[in-house]
Amino acid sequence: MGPAGERARGVSPAPLDLVARVVAVTADLLLGSKVEATLSAAGHEVALTPALAEAPLDEADLLVADLDTENPEALLGLGIPVLGYYSHVNAETKQAAEAAGIDLAVPRSRLARELPQLAERLLAQRP
Repeated sequence: MGPAGERARGVSPAPLDLVARVVAVTADLLLGSKVEATLSAAGHEVALTPALAEAPLDEADLLVADLDTENPEALLGLGIPVLGYYSHVNAETKQAAEAAGIDLAVPRSRLARELPQLAERLLAQRP
């Protein structure tokens, strides 16, 4: 993201009805800051936290979580859509996420490329 108030290049703002409060759970500060910058540039409010136990979920509309560090089953039943990501070499994590019923689980590389679109896809499914 550029100087304050400038939108990151290539990031379109979210449609107003899809602007959301997003909680990102990641222990990886570099990826977490990229998630925060990308979603903020799209117009979302983003809260970063290193662990689910510390996540401010009470008013969240979307949870973005690192499935390599968080148990996929612990992310269910929170009442909000979950966008999980994992290392592309960790096939077991992908299978566990799918078996648990995570709303959307993608490799970390896809998250980095398509985060605004993936978030909008899940937010569009909100009631």
